[in-house]
Amino acid sequence: MDTLQSHSNNEQTMTFSKNVNVYWQETKYEWLKSIRNLAFALPAILFPGLFYIFFGVLMNGHNPQAAIYLLCTYGVFGVMGPALFSFGAGLAIERGQGWLDIKSASPMPGGAQVISRLFVSMGFSVLILLSLGGIAASLTDISLTLSQVSLLSVILVLGGLPFCLLGLTLGLSLKAQSAPVVINMVYLPMSFLSGLWIPIAMLPEFLQSFAAFLPPYHLSQLALKVVGLDAGGSVAGHVLILALFSGIFYVFAVLASRKKAN
Repeated sequence: MDTLQSHSNNEQTMTFSKNVNVYWQETKYEWLKSIRNLAFALPAILFPGLFYIFFGVLMNGHNPQAAIYLLCTYGVFGVMGPALFSFGAGLAIERGQGWLDIKSASPMPGGAQVISRLFVSMGFSVLILLSLGGIAASLTDISLTLSQVSLLSVILVLGGLPFCLLGLTLGLSLKAQSAPVVINMVYLPMSFLSGLWIPIAMLPEFLQSFAAFLPPYHLSQLALKVVGLDAGGSVAGHVLILALFSGIFYVFAVLASRKKAN
């Protein structure tokens, strides 16, 4: 009996090790594919920093408070990009090329495709935040504590999850040719209306009210709360709304996946 139990435990350990290796290999090659795709990697990493230099450095009149505010909001803008485009456009293109069908027919765990893209998105988010942090440290007079920087980084990196799920829904629903255009039509207006490009208080009052229905607004408010520049609302409230959006996007992604399978 002990021998059978030991054999069963060894099999479970081997299966677990194989699965971990599959997830690792899929993440590794997804990362290499993404970082070598300069048409994706360079805009994803550089654009948030360029926007921040223009709006957060050159146009703010050396106002440290404005620089800190826009550092938080452009951080949100930055992490949204890889989440939406890696899952959205990338997935749609691979669907069009037939790669997803090949992977689905292989013995690879179904979740490996999603988890690998999630880690790749988080990796790009880290690079973007390092870029923004370097610009802020060298070109502005802002001062943040180590705990603020750490908490802000964690919020922004983990806060990309709802946008990964939104990108997954779009990637499973759109055709390869239309995916980049549609995702930009979602990404850019949603960013502007959430107050990521300019402070939310500068938008017309009716747009300020509309922002509360958009997930980037709530992620930006969590980030701004770290530096004491948020517009109000509780941490639990913002987290709950982001979790609600994540659940909705997850349901849509499951429905899109089932439709594709049929």
